[in-house]
Amino acid sequence: MSDKLTVYYDGACPLCRAEIGHYRKQDGSEAIDFVDLSGSPADPAPDLSKKAAMARFHVRDEEGALKSGAAAFALLWRNLPAWRWLGLIADWPGIGWLLERAYRAFLPLRPRLAKLFAQRR
Repeated sequence: MSDKLTVYYDGACPLCRAEIGHYRKQDGSEAIDFVDLSGSPADPAPDLSKKAAMARFHVRDEEGALKSGAAAFALLWRNLPAWRWLGLIADWPGIGWLLERAYRAFLPLRPRLAKLFAQRR
């Protein structure tokens, strides 16, 4: 167990890198470990394969529980003061379910959006 939240992300994805860069600039980010998985062939943890971690957003809480998708974003948001309100809204009945559906709809678009994002930069 870590005393910090751990965020796993794809640092080779320009869209992901920009988003994580934004979160790293936020107050409270010093209490979060951001782990770029793109440079290592190894699985980041026994319960998380690199393939799974690169396919979906994952966050591990301070007690070691692993969250993915919209639940992972909500956990991250609750730990950043400027985003805490959104993390709390994500916990409202039905909202987490809606956010997860939106996240799943986004995932197939991510490679194309990342390519467009990279071209615009």
